[in-house]
Amino acid sequence: MLRFGTIGTGWIANSYVDGALDSGLWQLTAVYSRTKEKGLAFAAPYGVETVFTDLEEMAATDKIDAVYIASPNKLHIEQARVFLEHGKHVICEKPLSAHAKDVAELQALAKERGLIYLEAIMFMHLPQRKLLEEALKKIGDISVAKIDFCQRSSKYDAYLAGSLPNIFNPALETGALMDLGVYCVYPALYLFGKPQNTLAVSHLLASGADGSDIVAMQYPDKLVNLVFSKVGQAGANTDFQGTNGTVSVESISKLANISIRYNNGTVEEVCGEEEKFKLMGYEAKDFYRYITEPEASRAEYEQCSALAYDVSVYMEEIRKLANIRFPSDN
Repeated sequence: MLRFGTIGTGWIANSYVDGALDSGLWQLTAVYSRTKEKGLAFAAPYGVETVFTDLEEMAATDKIDAVYIASPNKLHIEQARVFLEHGKHVICEKPLSAHAKDVAELQALAKERGLIYLEAIMFMHLPQRKLLEEALKKIGDISVAKIDFCQRSSKYDAYLAGSLPNIFNPALETGALMDLGVYCVYPALYLFGKPQNTLAVSHLLASGADGSDIVAMQYPDKLVNLVFSKVGQAGANTDFQGTNGTVSVESISKLANISIRYNNGTVEEVCGEEEKFKLMGYEAKDFYRYITEPEASRAEYEQCSALAYDVSVYMEEIRKLANIRFPSDN
């Protein structure tokens, strides 16, 4: 069993911790928060007594082997760097960074130190991904794919009322693309590779954050359309249209409720939905395996790393096309 600490005390951190503990492979031994009070409140239900408010101190402790980072996007790179420099393995929430050069730099650092540096993106670790690939083979040549993740933020009302939640603050490198769009970009690049041409437009809020975006990806034999939003709620599924039928995915982030509707009208149910902590548990299991079985899992880990970098590069391209700017771009 490996020991890990967490950075961040939001609901996503709870889901990851619950999944990691459920795997039986990990033990939570430390928590970091900017305030002792929040750290203790997060740690208490897990029976964890070690709470840090100093990042360097936590990185230097011998009480953890790895860290899970779920802080605001802007902080991901520097926090990950601290732990890698102290010899700790890192799994970091998406996106790793708004800048591909930073991702490449830390991937090189991790490789040099013999450490695992992994983006926590469910798509790459869910067994449902293989089910999706098998389903796509059944519908023949794909001509159009529509990948959709529109989910109205629970913080949007506060934004409309005049406050500036983190998710709508460009200074923290957030917005629809960085929060939800990454879930669309990952399957697009994984399944189809980089397109020949890209068109991207965004609806920018007064804060400068992108509230919603549309990305059109042109390939020699198909069109892929990505739609994502933090200000509206979608009712439409993701779907892949082929010569023999259509594969529908109710949730592209969770790869939930996948089905095939063939041209003759028959429907094949591929899979349903799992609880969020179970889905995040798959990330924790692979993270453990990459650390403890480096040779056996090398090809898989390298695939994850290469795709993480490619996604980062492509998301920078989307931001330029859609005029999504962060202070760090300067």
